Amino acid sequence: MSYDASSTIDAETQEAIDIDRTKGDFSFPERHKFDAGRGLTERTIDYISDVKGEPQWIRDFRHKALKVFREKPMPTNWATKDLDNIDFDIIRYYLSDGEKPKRSWEDVPEDVLRTFERLGIPEQERAFLAGVEAQYDSEAAYSNMKEELTKQGVIFVNSTEGLKNHEEIFRPWFGKVIPTGDNKFSALNSAVFSGGSFIYIPKGVKLKQPLQAYFRINSENFGQFERTLIIADEGAEVMYMEGCTAPKFETSTLHSAVVELVALKGAKIQYVTVQNWSSNVFNLVTKRGLAMEDAEVRWIDCNIGSRLTMKYPGVIMKGERARGEVISIALANSGQHQDTGAKMIHAANNTTSNVVSKSISVGEGRATYRGQVHIPKHLKGCKNNTECDALLINTRSRTDTYPAITVKGNQHATQHEASVSQVSEDMLFYMQQRGLSEGAAMSLAVNGFINDLVREFPMEYSVELKRLIDLEMEGSVG
Repeated sequence: MSYDASSTIDAETQEAIDIDRTKGDFSFPERHKFDAGRGLTERTIDYISDVKGEPQWIRDFRHKALKVFREKPMPTNWATKDLDNIDFDIIRYYLSDGEKPKRSWEDVPEDVLRTFERLGIPEQERAFLAGVEAQYDSEAAYSNMKEELTKQGVIFVNSTEGLKNHEEIFRPWFGKVIPTGDNKFSALNSAVFSGGSFIYIPKGVKLKQPLQAYFRINSENFGQFERTLIIADEGAEVMYMEGCTAPKFETSTLHSAVVELVALKGAKIQYVTVQNWSSNVFNLVTKRGLAMEDAEVRWIDCNIGSRLTMKYPGVIMKGERARGEVISIALANSGQHQDTGAKMIHAANNTTSNVVSKSISVGEGRATYRGQVHIPKHLKGCKNNTECDALLINTRSRTDTYPAITVKGNQHATQHEASVSQVSEDMLFYMQQRGLSEGAAMSLAVNGFINDLVREFPMEYSVELKRLIDLEMEGSVG
């Protein structure tokens, strides 16, 4: 029995390695009260600010960001030319029914409730979550948190409520971890952001259950631009999870988020993403954390959808003994490009960072790893470990790796390991001798490749991740 790596994958193999995205592929008729129309101008900015009733400083912030967005070129000098296919003039930048987020699912409009019930969100909340925010197009439709957390001073609201009702906490950190001019898409988000989460965990409060946000796109030619700011005060701990889906339209959809994390002295933030966008979505996200003395920021990232994802979660370790970590899995199927990676910026002595990235390219899918590690000369005792592994399913698959590690001085320890492998003929042969079909053998090989990272995810907490677990288990039967 031989395995021809260049041959077309049989249906059973494709079924084994594919992931069911049909669960999120549905939509309901639009019924928006507020629609900013198509295209991005100063009038779009003023429309959003007027609808949301924002203070002048936010309106000014948006207008400055629009100017930066227009001045910055599309980054096609280093990224894919597919970015040029985004038509910013046909995108709708704000869609809302004008309702405030409900605190009870019973008060949520029926079609929105049915959407989130089909995605399993209310069930998850009842089972194990400390709080949920569910965003539908531009605004949160539901937002609630357990009462005992409110009594402890925990704040979990959308970004609009955060800037209006908690400005004294919100404003000092807003746009500080990721400045407007960081990149073209952070500028775009700064101009038209809406929705997202604002979380504040008071000193010493350690949440035992995770908070979760779910972002749902329902409308065609829509751009979703949520903005999230999480602040863990000294000694606080929080796990935050986000999931996302969109129906598959004939036209492309844009999602461009900005996420800023601030872990003050001794605090811990764990941010878990299970991305399952449909294959027409451009997913261009900027995520970064700031870790102060003895603090820890940990990103756990799973990307299994979208047309193009560009996402490089980062940590700036600003305080001594701060720790940063990125654990990621990316699966790129035909017609998809997962351009992901991590950034670790050491800015204090004795800081530690760890990056473990695994990608799988299926069919004609393309996976790209971009990593940046920076340790300046004046520091001492810094450590970094970077591992990035790519698995190619056949000869039409593609993977690229662009690590950039800059270490100055001689008082640091860094190591980098990378591998590119293909499911081997011998491996499949020996598994098939144990009675497995070719498809089951392929699935088992893929699952074995990502198994050690899957254990890092809080598996029992996520409907989206369960489908990844189904994928993992599928090949083990037989």
